[in-house]
Amino acid sequence: MRLLITGGTGFIGSRTALWAKALGHEVRVTGMRNTPAETANHDELRSAGIEVLLTGLEALAEPDGPLRGVDAVIHLAAAQHEMNVPDDYFFSVNVDGTAALLEASRQAGVGRFVYGSTIGVYGRRQGRLDETTPPAPDNIYGRTKLKAEELVLSRKGELPVVAVRISETYGPGDRRLLKLFRAIRKGTFLNVGDGRNLHHPIFVDDLAQGLLLAAEHPRAPGEVFVLPGRDIVTTDEMVAAIAAAVGRAMPKVRLPAWPFMVAALVLETSLRPLGIQPPLHRRRMDFFLKSFNFDGSKAQRVLGFEPRVGFREGAARTARWYEAIGEL
Repeated sequence: MRLLITGGTGFIGSRTALWAKALGHEVRVTGMRNTPAETANHDELRSAGIEVLLTGLEALAEPDGPLRGVDAVIHLAAAQHEMNVPDDYFFSVNVDGTAALLEASRQAGVGRFVYGSTIGVYGRRQGRLDETTPPAPDNIYGRTKLKAEELVLSRKGELPVVAVRISETYGPGDRRLLKLFRAIRKGTFLNVGDGRNLHHPIFVDDLAQGLLLAAEHPRAPGEVFVLPGRDIVTTDEMVAAIAAAVGRAMPKVRLPAWPFMVAALVLETSLRPLGIQPPLHRRRMDFFLKSFNFDGSKAQRVLGFEPRVGFREGAARTARWYEAIGEL
């Protein structure tokens, strides 16, 4: 395939591009180089022979531009972790940006449009969740991603579209969980809450496989797929696996969650209007509080998707990557 991946200098985008290139696909990515991580990903992609366009989504609408002749777009660019910007920014990037890219893809004759959605559309829903579970997003990121997902699926009569709800993703290339690995390695990590809330994380190589299946499988267009990983783990099990991966004992200090939630709320409400990224906010506390348990049988049945990497193995592989780049 000829692939174009937006958000290609981010974690998931860069790993998917490298995976696709290794499989023999022709890959081009768009992205930014605003952070050290994006710069490192940019350089790795270029070294692998992948074309990187340092541009926003608006440039893709140009006639005879990068979308011409593309078999599939995998749209991963999004506003996600920014907590120092107004809500309008999330709407502009996640909804308006997706709408513009959809129309540009239709006009360019793109063969398929894969939208990288999120499990954040479920908010705080409990129990076994799947594609039929009614969404209930509880923050601006989840709300705008759901709006964009609905927009994408509304165009399925004009363009082959697929929506993929991506679970919590980790693995080599991920710098978001680096702080957690470092804290456990240094012995400064604090267990917050009871540690029994559930995570259903997916190793990034498994996710890349799922995204490519969504981009090429003949039964994918018009569908929504949840892509969870192989293992469901509690926060305590997750921390224990990381501790084993970095050669440390399971942290013993445990504190209640409510003081941190109060602090997160105060910092968020006082710093966000000033354009300052709060060091602690409510979405960061979701790691200790939210529970996710997904039924991935639809992706297995329709796409043949089978996640292979369990969390203990994935944590060990991630720790080795952190060590190899000198971050632990």
